[in-house]
Amino acid sequence: MRIEVRFFAMQRAQTGKRSYQLELPDDADVAGAWAALVADFPALASAGSSVRFARNGRYVEVAERLAAGDELAVIPPIAGGSDGPAAPEPAAHEPGQGGGRRRRLAVTADPLHDGLLHELRADMATPADGAVTIFLGQTRESPGTPAPGQEADAARVAGQRVIGLSYEAFEPMVLSVLNDIADEMESRFGVRRIAIVHRVGEVPVGEVSVAIVVASPHREAGFAACRYAIEELKARAPIWKAERYADGSVWIGAPARSGPPEA
Repeated sequence: MRIEVRFFAMQRAQTGKRSYQLELPDDADVAGAWAALVADFPALASAGSSVRFARNGRYVEVAERLAAGDELAVIPPIAGGSDGPAAPEPAAHEPGQGGGRRRRLAVTADPLHDGLLHELRADMATPADGAVTIFLGQTRESPGTPAPGQEADAARVAGQRVIGLSYEAFEPMVLSVLNDIADEMESRFGVRRIAIVHRVGEVPVGEVSVAIVVASPHREAGFAACRYAIEELKARAPIWKAERYADGSVWIGAPARSGPPEA
């Protein structure tokens, strides 16, 4: 059988390809596909246990069986990594909060300017809401933790300041993961009006890369839900971040987590 393999970030650089047609036995699983890819592209061997896999846009384990025509995405360490704090305790649902569900989830190459933030606030908040919680993530000049395999590149630019970030995303899967996270926010914290917008492409120092807006009747649920959103996005969404320096670039992050934390 034949499947299509998608490469991103570090693995795209190692293979020189964004996609690759892979021939496999009819009973092959993800582990067999990875072994075949390493045979075709020996540079991939250095990834070891740091990669994750998605079959047709959903995270899967290596024992997952494949079928002809599948799309297998090789997910290198993602921008936020998987070592964030434990999930907060679920908040009690608030009966009759009114306002209905509103949800806006997007990936965009456009700057996240103040006009967009005003628009998101206006779109999410209703007369039932007493709190609008907003989180903005922006580019800083100090470095993050290099992804596995990027240590030598990080050493070459040690002591330099970050001049910008470059983001790459597997956009259809990102939107699916963000929708799952929004469902979890509603289930855990009772919030129903959620916007999450993430930027891709070049983001200079001081500019916003991600905006999260949660409208809720009371602030406690909004604070908890907003924090849950950013921690889970950074741990699970297939978004990759490279720090740019005057003398090079370094991919940042850690292996992805394939699902929500235990409550």
